[in-house]
Amino acid sequence: MDLHSIKVACSSCNLRELCLPMGLKPDEMQKLDTVVSNRKRIKRGEALFSAGERFHALFAVRSGFFKTRITTPDGRDQVTGFQMTGEIIGLDGIVSDHHTCDAVALEDAEVCVMPFSKLEELSREFSSLQHHVHKIMSREIVRDQGVMLLLGSMRAEERLAAFLLNLVQRLHARGFSQSELVLRMTREEIGSYLGLKLETVSRTFSKFAEEGVVEVKQRYVMIKNTEALKAIVDPTPCA
Repeated sequence: MDLHSIKVACSSCNLRELCLPMGLKPDEMQKLDTVVSNRKRIKRGEALFSAGERFHALFAVRSGFFKTRITTPDGRDQVTGFQMTGEIIGLDGIVSDHHTCDAVALEDAEVCVMPFSKLEELSREFSSLQHHVHKIMSREIVRDQGVMLLLGSMRAEERLAAFLLNLVQRLHARGFSQSELVLRMTREEIGSYLGLKLETVSRTFSKFAEEGVVEVKQRYVMIKNTEALKAIVDPTPCA
C-alpha cells in the first residue's frame, strides 16, 4: 500500500468540527470527500513544502505538529508559527501561487491534501464552505497580528506567558488537558518565534517555575496557576 496516498473521508473524521467541513450538509460533505482524497505522511524533520515551491494545495493536519519558518536575508531561520492537529497549513501560497515559507514536521505527522483548485470550485458551489475558508484565512490574519503585538510591545515574561496560554487553549479545543502539555518544539524554536534568545527563554521558564506558576521537566510543562499567567500578560486589574 502506498503510504503517501491513503483514501480519506471527511464525513467519518473525528476532526471535522476543527477542520474545513464544519456545518456542511451530508450531501455537501460527500462532495468534499471527493476533494480531500489523500493523506500524506511526513517524517519528523522533513518538509511538507518549502519556500519557492509552487502552491497547489492546502493541508489539514490530521496528526502531529509542524513549524513554519522563513530564511532571513542574513541566512538565519526565523520560526513564524506552530501548527497542530485540526489546523490548516499552506495559506501562504495563495497570494503568489508559490509558498513563501517552509513547513517542517516537529514529529511524525499526517496531513490531508486538499487541491486548492478543486476546493475553490466547490466553494463557489457551497457558500457554507466558502465562508469557512474565509474564516480560516481571517484567523491566520488575526494570529499574525497577535504575533506582531508579541514582538512589538511585550517583555520576555509576557511573550512566554501569552505563548503558553495560547498553546494550551488550542490543545484543550482538541480534547487535551487545560493545564498540562508536552512541548513539541525546542526552546530555541520558541525563542525564534517569540523574538527571544535561547538563554532568555530558559531563564523565563526558570523564573515561572520558581514563582510556582508552572512546573517544568524538560519538555513537559504543567501550568499550576493559570490566573497568574494571565495576569503576566494583562496586569490591569478588573474594575
